[in-house]
Amino acid sequence: MQKEATYEEIVRNLKNRTYAPVYFLMGEEDYYIDRIADCILDTVLTDAEKEFNLTVLFGMDTDIAAVINAARRYPMMSEHQVVVVKEAQNLKNIDNLSYYLQKPLPSTVLVLCYKHGTLDRRKKIVAEIEKTGVLFESKKLKESQLPAFISSYLKRKKVEIEPKASEMMAEFVGTDLNRMAGELEKLIITLPAGQRRITPEQIERNIGISKDYNNFELRNALIEKNVLKANMIVKYFEENPKSNPLQMTLAVLFNFFSNLMLAYYAPQKNDQGIAAQLGLRSPWQAKDYMRAMQQYSGVKVMKIINAIRNCDARSKGIDNASAPDGELLRELVYFILH
Repeated sequence: MQKEATYEEIVRNLKNRTYAPVYFLMGEEDYYIDRIADCILDTVLTDAEKEFNLTVLFGMDTDIAAVINAARRYPMMSEHQVVVVKEAQNLKNIDNLSYYLQKPLPSTVLVLCYKHGTLDRRKKIVAEIEKTGVLFESKKLKESQLPAFISSYLKRKKVEIEPKASEMMAEFVGTDLNRMAGELEKLIITLPAGQRRITPEQIERNIGISKDYNNFELRNALIEKNVLKANMIVKYFEENPKSNPLQMTLAVLFNFFSNLMLAYYAPQKNDQGIAAQLGLRSPWQAKDYMRAMQQYSGVKVMKIINAIRNCDARSKGIDNASAPDGELLRELVYFILH
């Protein structure tokens, strides 16, 4: 099998009924591990075959010997059996899987879901997994990669999303992909009959994010140095603290200005150069940084990053006896704009 297969390649092979004897799914991002495991369960066996040929084990409650014994069984009235080990990171002596990997049973599809970590790639077992089956590492997405994930997810559902709506979802949900998928499914269900495009207005109605007063719009107001708009958003946040917590706003601002600082070190100060420097998927995502570089000097950006850190510390009670979150944000935005 191909080493370090991508999520798309693995799913495509599964749908084409090309199965590996072993799938070792590891990494910090649960979403892709769960999706691949679900795809195997939905593809390899029929519902009738699952009764005798599906074994689900949990790493905390089993051991590697039991996993190997289950994998060595032959299927009943089916071409394959599937053995899924959930929470495989809790398996002791996992290196002993090597005994099975030397001669895996072709009729068994063994799936190990190893979450919140990875195997040491220097170990012999890693090379054996790659030689015999599929080793897949599910990595956490960066915030800048979320709009592309959202568009790709919806495209598979034959639904489009407006760029602003995509940014709103990325800012509101963050990098928890399982939660993101759930929120996107909610939006799909609420689409009016005949409509296949998600708009900011729909998100405002169904997710509870204001299309005009959110962190995405605050960031844009700061990029443009639009004092009136920025202060209107701060006032809205102050009046609606539960739906606009200060910590979320600080995280968005810190991420943006930290990336802006990195953008100053790009060898080429154009869309393509900045996109490459920041690891953005397309040059159009660099346009906000290009605009901000015209408004803020590198020295000012360094001071802004320091001010965001101080604001975060004060919001947690450090050197701050009484100032509420709304006042802290107002002071920070004033400093950024002046």
